[in-house]
Amino acid sequence: MELKAPQDSSIIPRQWYNIIPDLPEKLPPPILPNGAVAGPEVLEAIFPRELVRQEVSNERFVKIPDEILQLYAQAGRPTPLIRAKNLEKALKTNARIFFKYEGVLPAGSHKFNTAVAQAYYNMREGVERLCTETGAGQWGSALSLAGSLFGIKIRVYMVRASYLQKPLRRILMETYGAEVYPSPSSVTRVGRKYLEENPDHPGSLGIAISEAIEDVLSSRGTAKYSLGSVLNHVILHQTVIGLETLKQLESIGVGVEDVSYVVGCVGGGSNFAGLSYPFIHYKLMGKTNTVFIAVEPKAVPSMTKGEYRYDYGDSAGLTPLLKMHTLGHNYVPPPIHAGGLRYHGVAPTLSVLLKNRVVTPVAYSQREVFEAGVLFAGTQGIVPAPESAHAVRAVIDIARKYARGKEKPVIVFNLSGHGLLDLAGYSEYLNGSLQDT
Repeated sequence: MELKAPQDSSIIPRQWYNIIPDLPEKLPPPILPNGAVAGPEVLEAIFPRELVRQEVSNERFVKIPDEILQLYAQAGRPTPLIRAKNLEKALKTNARIFFKYEGVLPAGSHKFNTAVAQAYYNMREGVERLCTETGAGQWGSALSLAGSLFGIKIRVYMVRASYLQKPLRRILMETYGAEVYPSPSSVTRVGRKYLEENPDHPGSLGIAISEAIEDVLSSRGTAKYSLGSVLNHVILHQTVIGLETLKQLESIGVGVEDVSYVVGCVGGGSNFAGLSYPFIHYKLMGKTNTVFIAVEPKAVPSMTKGEYRYDYGDSAGLTPLLKMHTLGHNYVPPPIHAGGLRYHGVAPTLSVLLKNRVVTPVAYSQREVFEAGVLFAGTQGIVPAPESAHAVRAVIDIARKYARGKEKPVIVFNLSGHGLLDLAGYSEYLNGSLQDT
């Protein structure tokens, strides 16, 4: 391993980047079932006013409050940008591979970036409790910590398949003070409905979102909802990743025009967008020819096989409808280990970029992903989360194309979290019992 960029707090950006004004076409608004546009007042029923303002903002840059900047710095931002020289050597490639390592953050993933921002704005408006969903548990862990930092109670509905696969994630959330329920649960009407249909229901992010929103709507204003991906304000907060990366690359003599590929995994889209959107800004301005690769599991192929249409963000239809690439809000994905990528749709902003072919989607099976994760761990020393290992798989395939010739492309990817709480999945791969989906 070789650290190639300085960890200097001056690198932390003072503003988040909002891609909405730069999109190649106008972002379709959220709508109600009757076709009417869902205005800010609809969103304010479950989100604090400032986050709703960010959700609909057309400002290209949004100031990061000083309190959040301080927490970013205390948590370890800027996160390391590392050149994967050992991986390059193993692949015998001419490519230069850099990864932004978000796994050094508290709770082990990039989710901390938006968790502290959302908790801060909720605290400012006097919110006492937040409800959320989580897949693999990275988002739930990050929000649980943020709630502890700001004195807000956290309730997490964790997809049942991951709740059973990853008990250490649940313990981490509870250590931070959160309540954690397997979803579908017996706590909500929505959860009880799905359990009655199937007592062994594996759950889905769509169902867990429905449970969290029902909880908020029945709280009579004492709770708000917090989301870990998909919506604009969430993606906005994550752009700290890409903005830092641009500065770190520049500090070692690599300009934005030198970057050939930017790669990230996609569930709802937050970690891919967090790295790529600041780079896509230059692509949309016509200043670069960078190729953007968004990676998903074959088991949940929302980008590669989903339809681009309006759909609910949750299984019970409690949210407004969003125009996005979707497999349908009733889709129940198989219980793959990459629980954070088991969402039926993707971010509306990312969907616009997919439609306009600014971003190229690819999909891999579980076995391909864990094979890449093991190779990366053996060369770079970091065990990637199963979600992040999707990006590693794509990077490996790209890099192998440059084993001959004189081209030396620069590949940048987001290693969005570590897999030290996901070793059960690696164990299944290593002992040959992993189900390939």
